Amino acid sequence: MNSIVYLVPLFGVIGLLYTAWKFSWVSRQEAGDENMQRLSGYIADGAIAFLKAEWRVLAMFAIPTAIVLAWLGMDEGTPENPIHSSPIIAVAFLIGAIFSAFAGYVGMKVATKANVRTAHAARTSLAKALNVSFTGGAVMGMGVAGLAILGLGGLFIAFYNIFAQGQGLTSEGMRQAIEVLAGFSLGAESIALFARVGGGIYTKAADVGADLVGKVEAGIPEDDVRNPATIADNVGDNVGDVAGMGADLFGSYVATILATMVLGQEISVTDNYGGFSPVLLPMLIAGVGLLASMVSTFFVRVKNETDSVQNALNLGNWLSIVITLVASYFLVKEILPETLNLRGFEFTSMDVFYAIVVGLIVGTLMSIITEYYTAMGKRPVDSIVQKSGTGHATNIIGGLAVGMESTVLPILVLAAGIIFSYAFAGIYGVSIAAAGMMATTAMQLAIDAFGPIADNAGGIAEMSQLPPEVRERTDNLDAVGNTTAATGKGFAIASAALTSLALFAAFVGISGISAIDIYKAPVLAGLFVGGMIPFIFSALCISAVGKAAMEMVNEVRRQFREIPGIMEYKAQPEYEKCVEISTKASIKQMILPGAIALLVPVLVGFGFKGVFETTSSAEILGGLLAGVTVSGVLMGIFQSNAGGAWDNAKKSFEKGVLIDGKTYKKGSEPHKAAVTGDTVGDPFKDTSGPSMNILIKLMSIVSLVIAPYIAVHKTTAVASEITTEVVATETLSKELSTGVNLSFAQGGIEDQLIKFIENADSVAGKENWFNFVNLNFETGSDKLDSTSISEVNNISEILKAFPAVAIKLGGYTDNVGASASNLELSSKRAAAVKAALVALGTDATRLESEGYGDQHPAASNDTEEGRAKNRRIAVSVRKK
Repeated sequence: MNSIVYLVPLFGVIGLLYTAWKFSWVSRQEAGDENMQRLSGYIADGAIAFLKAEWRVLAMFAIPTAIVLAWLGMDEGTPENPIHSSPIIAVAFLIGAIFSAFAGYVGMKVATKANVRTAHAARTSLAKALNVSFTGGAVMGMGVAGLAILGLGGLFIAFYNIFAQGQGLTSEGMRQAIEVLAGFSLGAESIALFARVGGGIYTKAADVGADLVGKVEAGIPEDDVRNPATIADNVGDNVGDVAGMGADLFGSYVATILATMVLGQEISVTDNYGGFSPVLLPMLIAGVGLLASMVSTFFVRVKNETDSVQNALNLGNWLSIVITLVASYFLVKEILPETLNLRGFEFTSMDVFYAIVVGLIVGTLMSIITEYYTAMGKRPVDSIVQKSGTGHATNIIGGLAVGMESTVLPILVLAAGIIFSYAFAGIYGVSIAAAGMMATTAMQLAIDAFGPIADNAGGIAEMSQLPPEVRERTDNLDAVGNTTAATGKGFAIASAALTSLALFAAFVGISGISAIDIYKAPVLAGLFVGGMIPFIFSALCISAVGKAAMEMVNEVRRQFREIPGIMEYKAQPEYEKCVEISTKASIKQMILPGAIALLVPVLVGFGFKGVFETTSSAEILGGLLAGVTVSGVLMGIFQSNAGGAWDNAKKSFEKGVLIDGKTYKKGSEPHKAAVTGDTVGDPFKDTSGPSMNILIKLMSIVSLVIAPYIAVHKTTAVASEITTEVVATETLSKELSTGVNLSFAQGGIEDQLIKFIENADSVAGKENWFNFVNLNFETGSDKLDSTSISEVNNISEILKAFPAVAIKLGGYTDNVGASASNLELSSKRAAAVKAALVALGTDATRLESEGYGDQHPAASNDTEEGRAKNRRIAVSVRKK
């Protein structure tokens, strides 16, 4: 493999160095007066307390899961259906989980530093406030991307050296290396789901409780220091919108690159990089995307109070996309050969570039469409504002309508993206389009994370009773942040759709199925069940928010009722009680939704294995994944956009809105209706909606990891591969390096073994099996027939002539009698041949033996001739 691969972890290191530099810069900014720092400390302490509690629960999940993965990784499968895994997959899983959790921690840590510093900077100017808040977001964006690239690149190099050193891209060793690497993605996505759901429940329980009692019942401003839930609300912004989002996009980023690598491993090419270019390309694109994002952060600036913050962020976003596009062109032309072929679909290197262009266009269009449906001043949000004039119910009706309408254009864009990227480069094109779209994740996340920082800054400004112009500046940033958060979620869902399709294609290849036939009743049933899962997942998330919010509402009411002097600023609310409610509720309620995503593929894959005679569990699981993907994408877009539109409809009242010729502001009846709509939309946009993209990818990754264990037995294909029994029509003679002159039948096992060993392009592994032709045993016994020992002698001489070769002997029987006794007999017969070879002078360390009983017959068991062919000993070359 070419040394260019070492650029990948280097890109990650550069990203982390940038992260450390900007983190240090944020830390050096002024943090305001003592009161501001005290309030910021409450928020930081609450966020850390939540993460510690969450990590304890996640450790209880991660460690047993790693043990199960290690146990599964010890299963090598059978010669006909080898399992290309290893116990090391457990290590990859744990590293992915730790990196994902750490990505969230980095984002949360910088956000709790940047919030108070942004509030203080807003005392000076909008430009300085944007600089601090966006730099805080950039720390998170570059940190997440840097960790992902470092982890993927470093583990890829390590696993290549462990499993496939010196082997080609399409070798069994490389397949094993990449399948073990899937454990890294599984760990990342698993933690991301729990972090996203748990953080979402936390933040929305606090937000809903603070809004309903504080703003609606008590009539005090948002983030008023008198509201007992306001600290929990601000903590929630960090653990949900920052830590949760960081873990979320870390998992998305890794899954997208991995999906492309899994498909690229199937492509055999001749290039200047040892044939590895189809796997290297997605990692290198991610690396240059990170560099492009770093460069683009320096262009996100405003000069005057009236400058558009949205335009400044858009400039940085567009610049990162353009730089990535140009760099991708040169990358593709440099490393890919002129033509490639995947599963019979032939395409050129320029076709791959065009697919990347499609991915970037799809991502851009998704952001534009999402911005249109969620931004203030646009028709969708204005329509909700107008409906607020007639009450709470019409506001909610308007928001639901906007959310449903907002699915149309994104789905059409996604469908066109899938069609065009596939037309250019087949299923590899779809996957590389997703990789191209996700290449600028660092910038997307920087833009996304700046919103919660600005929101927290506004909260601190309100609680600290800073001058009105400070809150105006933070509200300006916050309003834009709501839109960027919504566009980020739309972007993530779009990439999840393309990534899930690529993961689905990889699952189909590994599981051995050729198509998902919905005409089969079990597959159709799986499709319907899959379509249902996002609904029950959303119901659990929203219900969890409702339950926690009820506790929060009761606690806030209790404090207003029982602690005299709160409303007169004479007594301080018990903020810690509200923080405790959100923490306990979110940790408890996140378990069941997360378990659904992890366990359903396992239950379907293993639970229906062998149940239906003509339909495999892999096909049923494929139907389930199709249903989950389509339904989940629609639900994710609908909920995220509806929630974002409701939120900005509420914020529109802060500057005043015109309804039927009359101006309404905060505190008016239409504003109260808008607050209710925002409250309904909160769990939509921050809990269940953004979790959809993790749900569909995590279920695909779990399915990919278990695919080898539920694979359809390729009996027909294997039979043609290993059933090499021939009638000797010609005797060949060959002098070996030891001086022995060997005589054997043309096409016999000796002929095949020598050709395989001497062929420089052949690769030793689990799938290279050759049958003895004339090796017989006494009936029902493991004793070799004395008349058929010549082939064993010949194999012994070949092993002496090629001292580096190691082999494995596999024993098989027919299906007559009990399976247990067949397995025992086949094991004894394979061991007998091994013993005979040892007796003839072969070192026992070069030999393995295993019995497979009546599994995977080479011929029909309906005839005696077929049963005779099934009673065989086969040889596999494990080392050359």
